[in-house]
Amino acid sequence: MVHSQVTVVTLPSALPEELSDAKRQRWFEVCLVLMVACGGAFFNALDILKNGPSAASQMTNARWSFGIIQEVTALFLLGYVLSRRGLRFKYLGLGYSLRDIGVGLLVTGISLIAYLLGSTVVQLFHYELYCSFAVGPTGSTFFRHPSAMAVPFCLVNPFFEELIVRAYLMTEVLELTGSPILAVALSVAVQSSYHLYYGWTGALSLSFQFLVFAFYYVRSRRALPVIVAHGLLDVYSLIRLW
Repeated sequence: MVHSQVTVVTLPSALPEELSDAKRQRWFEVCLVLMVACGGAFFNALDILKNGPSAASQMTNARWSFGIIQEVTALFLLGYVLSRRGLRFKYLGLGYSLRDIGVGLLVTGISLIAYLLGSTVVQLFHYELYCSFAVGPTGSTFFRHPSAMAVPFCLVNPFFEELIVRAYLMTEVLELTGSPILAVALSVAVQSSYHLYYGWTGALSLSFQFLVFAFYYVRSRRALPVIVAHGLLDVYSLIRLW
């Protein structure tokens, strides 16, 4: 009896060139989503940083409405980019649970403490350099007497920022580079950049709050708690403005 031997050759699931093209495509999508979502806000913040708060446009109903449309459009773009890979927002850790809401309350408290400590450090550093404390614009400088359209904006904005600049950006950087440190650094840097209308000291102070959100997300990969925390802080700021 003659026995025949069959050699099974396993082909790689993807060639190196295909993997490289796929990574480039994902980086392109990250840049595209960020430019659509944050590009305008970033250049507007730079303009205000350079020319002062007087360069800021008055927040009317139309401006609030435009902001809502822009943020919803960016979220739709993110959903489309994810769908191209057969993914949904659940891939970014977005889900609903009472536990996540409770954790969001805890994240809110910790982030407030981080902001207060961080702003103190920034002010002390400024005092060491210039022998004076920094005096910069505040929320009331830009958003005083908010109209009714500020309410839906405050409901959309936490999903917009935390899903795009936190969950999506950090998830992609983690998967493409394997570096949690880079993911945290890029997320905080991007989010701080379009808050530069508060001045360097204001943006740096806020970055401590953003660090808490980023560190929580990189450890848990849960998006709802940081959305809840961001939303509560926005609502609190809106109540103070009123």
